[in-house]
Amino acid sequence: MTKKLVIAIDGPAASGKSTLAQALADDLDYLYFDTGVLYRAVTYAALEGGVDTRDGQAVTQLAEEAVIDVEPTDGGNGTDFRVLLNGKDITGSLRTPEVDAHVSVVAAYRGVRQALNEQQRRIGMRGGVVMVGRDIGTVVLPEADLKIFLDASVEERARRRFEELRDQGSQISLEAIAESIQQRDKIDAERDIAPLKPANDSRLIESDGLDIDGVLAEAKALVAKKLQDA
Repeated sequence: MTKKLVIAIDGPAASGKSTLAQALADDLDYLYFDTGVLYRAVTYAALEGGVDTRDGQAVTQLAEEAVIDVEPTDGGNGTDFRVLLNGKDITGSLRTPEVDAHVSVVAAYRGVRQALNEQQRRIGMRGGVVMVGRDIGTVVLPEADLKIFLDASVEERARRRFEELRDQGSQISLEAIAESIQQRDKIDAERDIAPLKPANDSRLIESDGLDIDGVLAEAKALVAKKLQDA
């Protein structure tokens, strides 16, 4: 029987890592798990509840008390999921500009990360999973069989996010999105807890100029090599 790998995919905001992880999980018939939705769920909960995201103690308490579930949806290819916060489906509210603007601050709190890391590890170590985030290969699953770091220029990432939000009816400008991404990059890279960086043994994929098929082809080649060497 073919070994079921533990695959970690990390990368900066809007690099396309979630799209890649979902496509790769579908191709391999693995579980797709976007850990970023947990931090987005806490951020959403704070914004909805009027909790100041700059108050680390209050946000940490919220993360510790919130009941967050990630479960597959019915139908489709089996890799789609929905996010429940205290029993309420909040999936459609997790990628708004408001959540985008606050999630990196929330994710930088030590207590928040500790509250969510154990759940992530428990899911990941079962194997047969493609887990995506910002510190999966370095902190959450350092023993992952394959670690991929997906990167792209700020300009490319801003363009992708602009098109995504435009299709959703948002009026936010390309310049505002680029500024937000640059700020998130700075916060993610400079935070004291689990800063964004490639693991020492991660494989880098630069996605500028590549569509999803091209990125997926590179990732599948890495998986094939890993399975061959296993």
